[in-house]
Parts: sequence; structure tokens; C-alpha cells
Amino acid sequence: MSTPPAVTQAFNAHAEAYDRNLEPILAIKGTLHLLIRWQFSGLPDAARVLVAGAGTGAEARFLAPIFPRWRFTLVDPSEAMLAVGRRNAVAEGFADRCEFHVGLVSSLAADPFDAATSVLVSHFLTDAADRQAYFAEIARRLKPGGLLFNADLCADLLDPSFGSVMDLWLAQAGMPDERKVSFRAVFGRGVAAHGPAEVEAMIARAGFSAPAQCFQAALIRGWVTARM
Repeated sequence: MSTPPAVTQAFNAHAEAYDRNLEPILAIKGTLHLLIRWQFSGLPDAARVLVAGAGTGAEARFLAPIFPRWRFTLVDPSEAMLAVGRRNAVAEGFADRCEFHVGLVSSLAADPFDAATSVLVSHFLTDAADRQAYFAEIARRLKPGGLLFNADLCADLLDPSFGSVMDLWLAQAGMPDERKVSFRAVFGRGVAAHGPAEVEAMIARAGFSAPAQCFQAALIRGWVTARM
């Protein structure tokens, strides 16, 4: 299982603008972070958290000041994105509690983590076997009972409601018409269009308990689960 090279190249090219480009969905990201905090609230005082597909480090940036003894391993195949994440951690004073690993989760040592996040990552794996393998690599790096919060773009193209949900997603403030056209074209090709039941089955087969969907905002869905 590997991240498509075109995806990594795109993130390398747009690393500096990535956080700015996410501004239209910051409220959604904020809710996802709140749910992560709730799910992870019972972790040990010195918990170790794997941030898979960490990008610029948003999840670590949110959790670090709330849980001052937690340690974070940020993993991402985009060196440029992770460089921004490192810079953010230095500026915000928690870099000494972080490890930064350029590469895939599968290339990370299988040290046991208490919890993991994967936010807007696995939908770039359009092959179902690759996507399940990604979740399995996370499971291998969690302690038994270790928690996973996963969120992705997710929709069933055959569901009668799909068109309305897609229209709602594309109504984001300021999205130009040409980007709307390109997103419609890429959904289901460059971005996975596995339905929610398919994603839940992949996660469960990868070694987790049956995932519970805890969130939906247009095309983004979130699940909580734990390693078996």
C-alpha cells in the first residue's frame, strides 16, 4: 500500500498554502477535533498518539496544549507538509514532544501507541485493498484497546441523496466554478467513493472493533473505534 505519487507531489507543491485553503471547512475541522478530544479524554497522562497523514500537524496542534504530557508521532509522505508541521510545533512550543516521520505508516517502527488519528487521509486510497491495508498498519501500531478516530470524505454514489449532498459540499463559500467541475470529476477516481458501510467494513477487517459513525457534515464522515 502506498500513497499515489501524484497526491504526494500535490501536497508538496501546496504545503505552504494548505492551511489557508482549508479555511472554508475550519468549522468542520473544529468539530472533528472536539470529538477527538472527547474520545481520547480517558487516555493516560503520558499517552503516545500516532497522527497518521499528519500534514501540517492540525491534530497535534489542537491536542498538545490541552494534554501537556502527551507525545505525538506525526507521519506523512509529504516532506514539505511535515516541514510546515514541524515549524508549527516549534512556534507553539511542543516540538520537544514530537517525532516527525517522512513516509508511510507502514515504514514506522511498530512501537505501541495509545491512540491514533487519521483525518482526511484514507480517502486518497481509491483501491479498497490498499485502504484496508492502511488501517491495518495503524492497528499494528496500537496497543490492544488503542483508540482510532478516523474521518474522510465518504459517500455512496448510488444513494439517491448523493447529488444533494455533493451540491451542498460544492456550495462552500468562494469555491470557483472550475474547481466544482474538477471536484465532481475526481470524486470516485482520484478520491475514493467507498460508501460508509464499505469503509466501516474495511476498518473492522483491519483489526478494529465495529466502527461507530459519530459525525457527518456534507461529504465528511467520522468514526470512533478501538483496536481489537
